Amino acid sequence: MSLYLSPPKVVLVAVELACKADVDSLAALAAQYDAVLHKELLLRILLTYLPANLRTADYVSLVQEAESGEFTQLAPVDIDASRIQHLSDEEVTKRVRKLRLRKLAWPDAPKNLSEDTLTLFLISRAYAVDAGAGSLSELPALLAPFLDHSPYIRTWTVSTLLPLLRRNFEYHPRRPISEGLSSFERQPDRVAVSLLLSETGQRDDDLASIGRDLRGLVGPWLHNSRRWTTAENPPGQDGPSARPSTSASTQSPCPGWEEVLQWLTAQASKSWRVAVGAVEQWDGPADVDLGGYGTMWLVDEEQAYLEKRYARAAMASAYLIPESSEEALVGAYNIATKIADLLDQDPSPSLAIASSLLSPIPDLASSGILLSQNTTYLRNDMLEEANILTTPSKATTILLHALVLSAFVLSRAGCPCTVRRAGELALLQNEREQKAEAARLIRSLGENAPPKGDDKYWMRARDETLWLKDWGAEESSESSESSSLPPCMGVLGQVKREFLETEILKALLANTRGSPPTALLPCFPGGDSDPG
Repeated sequence: MSLYLSPPKVVLVAVELACKADVDSLAALAAQYDAVLHKELLLRILLTYLPANLRTADYVSLVQEAESGEFTQLAPVDIDASRIQHLSDEEVTKRVRKLRLRKLAWPDAPKNLSEDTLTLFLISRAYAVDAGAGSLSELPALLAPFLDHSPYIRTWTVSTLLPLLRRNFEYHPRRPISEGLSSFERQPDRVAVSLLLSETGQRDDDLASIGRDLRGLVGPWLHNSRRWTTAENPPGQDGPSARPSTSASTQSPCPGWEEVLQWLTAQASKSWRVAVGAVEQWDGPADVDLGGYGTMWLVDEEQAYLEKRYARAAMASAYLIPESSEEALVGAYNIATKIADLLDQDPSPSLAIASSLLSPIPDLASSGILLSQNTTYLRNDMLEEANILTTPSKATTILLHALVLSAFVLSRAGCPCTVRRAGELALLQNEREQKAEAARLIRSLGENAPPKGDDKYWMRARDETLWLKDWGAEESSESSESSSLPPCMGVLGQVKREFLETEILKALLANTRGSPPTALLPCFPGGDSDPG
């Protein structure tokens, strides 16, 4: 282009080229008049006039050149300025003043970015593309070349764009949410979590993808300072600060995480398969999929806090499962096993093997956990720090294993029992309730016994019933007398052994309608080999 243009005319030509999406000509113009079309002005023109539906690949190189100040013109470009060439500079200047170019900023933009024109442009352009054309899928190509330009771009891409992009286009494209980028980013934590997980596990064919959703939606979303309350970023402020939605979350340094845990425990109560799937498939806050946008880390204190709270919520979920079916109890047991694994405790066998072995449960008397006053924590304040039952520790995981195993043994014998019910029996140690439970159990054993008796069945029934009394602890009057601590007592701990033995023998005799098999006599009081 040999024709000279005054600075105002350069601006008007640049605007016209941007409106027509003639990127090559605009790059050539910027290369020739770089003193006029300096980086900030050129980016403002692009932000204001470049069509929102233009493919990112068509203009991202121009943005890179604007940032570097080095424009590459591959071939001569003939720029048509005939429409304004006849205008006087005064007329052109008036038109330039009326352009109303958009500022390189957005509401609540961080103050520390005020001099970073590229970051301001990229985020503003992302908002404009999403709002104007709904082309959210175009934005990764826009932002990816600049991830190393500033921490803000990487953080924003990972924590804001990536979760919404996955939610609507990759994970649940048939049921997208209507929120745009700007609206989604400004939502309170409670609403944001609800939007991200609104389709997670809602259908049977989605159950296998629960971990994927938590790993790929919640995980990246948490990697943003907005999720954390600090002296500089207190709860309740507008703009980029975190805005917790419940009184409970205001006590937390990460209210957004508390909303995720609330979602998890709510699922345990109303749709327990979702909660079980979440814990089985997801290792918690350290298990994050950042989609290839690099590596991001939380500080050690933040990571430890999230992991501890996740373990508590997972344990709470096991207690909240409302069913006593085999599938539900296997799920609760798998939760207990997973938490023990996350806490680096010894591995546990499957529930089927554990219920076959019925190994002794380690004594919990010294832990202070088997107290009647702790029964309230089975129903209330499941996520509170004061709840001793959901506090991640060796004692609490042992107790949870014992309760799930007890509920499974009872339910398998035809006496349905949830984990919470097993906890009430074990903690309250109410003799009347336990005796009634024992009577139901033994009656069910008799009703479900094979015809004409079965030695193995009744030996197994006796062993299971006695295990439910003391969780396999060896009874020793001598050790009990010398210890100030009560012996380990299971869900039938207050029922006398003689009562259990007698009632089982009665059920056996009623079932066989005659003398019990000789092989079983030593197992019951009064038998030939009974130790007394």
